[in-house]
Amino acid sequence: MPSKSTAERAQELSHILAILHKWGVHTLGDLAALQPDSLCARLGPTAGRLWEQATGRATRLLQLVRPAEVFREEIEFDYEIETAAPLLFVLRRFLEQLTLRLGAVYLVTQELTFRLTFADPPKDGFAGANKSHYEHRFHIPDPTNSVEILFRLLQTHLENFRAEHPIVAVSLAAAVARPAWQQFHLFETPLRDPARLHETLTRLTGLLGKKRVGRPVLEDSHRPEAFHLEAFSWDLTEGADASPNEQMIGPALRRLRLPPPVSLAKRVVARQGPYFSSGDWWDEKRWQRAEWDLEGEDGVVCRGQESADGWAVDGIYD
Repeated sequence: MPSKSTAERAQELSHILAILHKWGVHTLGDLAALQPDSLCARLGPTAGRLWEQATGRATRLLQLVRPAEVFREEIEFDYEIETAAPLLFVLRRFLEQLTLRLGAVYLVTQELTFRLTFADPPKDGFAGANKSHYEHRFHIPDPTNSVEILFRLLQTHLENFRAEHPIVAVSLAAAVARPAWQQFHLFETPLRDPARLHETLTRLTGLLGKKRVGRPVLEDSHRPEAFHLEAFSWDLTEGADASPNEQMIGPALRRLRLPPPVSLAKRVVARQGPYFSSGDWWDEKRWQRAEWDLEGEDGVVCRGQESADGWAVDGIYD
């Protein structure tokens, strides 16, 4: 028979207790004075278990539950910390202890959560670093237990971090995972050093700012080379496995950066156009273009742009 749910057991128990109260059974002594066989015959096995509990004859197996292990190190300083050197010293000790514990259970670090506690934060708290706590999560692209790799991530981050108030406590927590094993194809190779790439991106972000580091993404616009930068992602987007032939439609245009001005006299044997395009007329960045497909005497087909200043070659078709 299927086991009863918690709600069904609670409803059954409430029904039995209501019957016992009608019988005048209000205490454990009143329940223990009843005959167990007659009680079970009238109210079922649940009433029999209640009688066993009332008389102290019930036995219950002890179920051992292993608590989830938390990989976390923290410390409260006796003196306020105002420089990065003592903080880095403590963080390296934390990493050594965490990696030692993780190695004993065959786990690796997947994420690090770095948390600082400040002394005497302002009441209004206008900036993230001026509040009572600062927290940052590091995603490890290639989960590892290497102290040097993990320490470089923390050190690079602290090089670009500024706090307005002294530090009184620091903690470091690790989110763990099983070591990943991946079988590559014959002509497929992994990223040589994902941790070094992540460190380089972090340094570039600290030097140039978040808006100047990332991957270019084409915008939904007809304006040539319209793109914006997005944060670098370790996850491949859908369709990334498609072959180049499936993604390419028509001949590829190899654009020339800083299109050189040219003179087209006696060089063009065939042309098609013009193709007029414009956009962003509501903005200060409004633009308009007149483009031609041109074929030269040597058979090279290019894309030319006509303007009031003359002609310029935007690109060459492959």
